[in-house]
Amino acid sequence: MMATFGGSDDLRGARFVGADLRAARFVESDLSGVVMRGVEIQQTEIDAPWLPADGGLRVNDVDVGGYVEAELNRRFPGRSERRAADPEGLRSAWATLQQTWATTVDRAASMPAGTVDISVAGEWSFAQTLRHLVLATDTWLGRGVLEIEQPFHPIGQQDAGTAGDGADTSVFRTDKPSYDEVLQVRAERVAMVTDFLTGVTVEELAAERKNPHAPQYPETVRSCLHVILEEEWEHLRFAVRDLDAIAKGATTDG
Repeated sequence: MMATFGGSDDLRGARFVGADLRAARFVESDLSGVVMRGVEIQQTEIDAPWLPADGGLRVNDVDVGGYVEAELNRRFPGRSERRAADPEGLRSAWATLQQTWATTVDRAASMPAGTVDISVAGEWSFAQTLRHLVLATDTWLGRGVLEIEQPFHPIGQQDAGTAGDGADTSVFRTDKPSYDEVLQVRAERVAMVTDFLTGVTVEELAAERKNPHAPQYPETVRSCLHVILEEEWEHLRFAVRDLDAIAKGATTDG
């Protein structure tokens, strides 16, 4: 049996010397400040959606964060606009992003039946990813910006962060919705963001809001929109990665 460590296990400051961690998997774990010396890392994969902006990711004393960001921006044209600050820039960033998503949805539709429900290596399926983006919109636009008391559509796909922030989870469905329903609700949420951006002003972008996960911390409308853009681009990257794996016939589970 493979050893499993969860949130109740405190491994902070642990020291591994001569340990065999081959094929170990770290999921939604805090690895900040981890130091590795003289390690073998062949075929190691690191997926960190928010790379440190302060030079905190170094390989052989080389800060690699900037290289990774530049390569991702090259692979996904328009991604570099996700931190746009003014209304026009945000509208442009959102339009480009949704064009890329439309192409990706079309790609998934062109693949064999059932592709959208395949999980690669335990990750969310394509349909589940779209459901999570429904939740992200409800969280950061509905609850964060528009301050709707109960903004969540039952189809939303929760992640560990949302499930643990004290929100009422009884609204979410436990059965599996049809893919057509997922596409419909997703389209409605995309339209909500588009409509909001159409009329947003510079003054409104600077207005203060509560962080929907931690109300004691202030956000601006602009920063809430930036989170939506970040979520959209990162989950697009995940979706493309997994569609590529499915197309190559990678081992999957679902």
